[in-house]
Amino acid sequence: MDKYEAVIKLLMEAVKADSGKDESKIPVGVSNRHVHLSQEDLDTLFGRGYELTNMKELSQPGQYACKETVTVCGPKGAIEKVRILGPVRKKTQVEILAADSFKLGKKTEPKMSGELAGTPGITLVGPKGSVEIKEGLIIAQRHIHMSPSDALKFGVQDGQTVSIRTEGIRGGVFDHVAIRVTDTSSLECHLDTEEANAMGLGGSASVTIVK
Repeated sequence: MDKYEAVIKLLMEAVKADSGKDESKIPVGVSNRHVHLSQEDLDTLFGRGYELTNMKELSQPGQYACKETVTVCGPKGAIEKVRILGPVRKKTQVEILAADSFKLGKKTEPKMSGELAGTPGITLVGPKGSVEIKEGLIIAQRHIHMSPSDALKFGVQDGQTVSIRTEGIRGGVFDHVAIRVTDTSSLECHLDTEEANAMGLGGSASVTIVK
């Protein structure tokens, strides 16, 4: 009897904890500078047939941080050990922080992932070679990943921009936050390290949509 009572108690505690969650909160994922590579550029940088090494699964299904890194080179300077994220993509994309533009000597603007037309190029150096991409250098626009059911719950749609509020002593409001809705998305607001530091956001932070 004690065994069953213990199980029931655990179930009741789980239900209570779940019911206490604030459904308006969206977890935050903080992103540093990183690179997405095409298969062609991966072959050039690491050798033909090279396969990326999955070091850590990321929050978005199918995405992972790789053991491999590259050096990003601009006309004024370089940044070493920039992490590659997998899997490979159709086009190479380099996501940097705003301050990195000054070190590299390459001015770029916030863009959504994949919107590379008209963006600057940059040089990447790996252990087996280098490649100069003609476009693909961006600062990632802050955005929220969500599923269709999440979008329905929050009353938003794919491509919409909203504002978000953060709490805490350095809390405030970020505008121009893009909504990205796909069937495979996990609910998460993506900010880069500069944005997170500005608002004092740590690993367990969350935000609220304000329209």
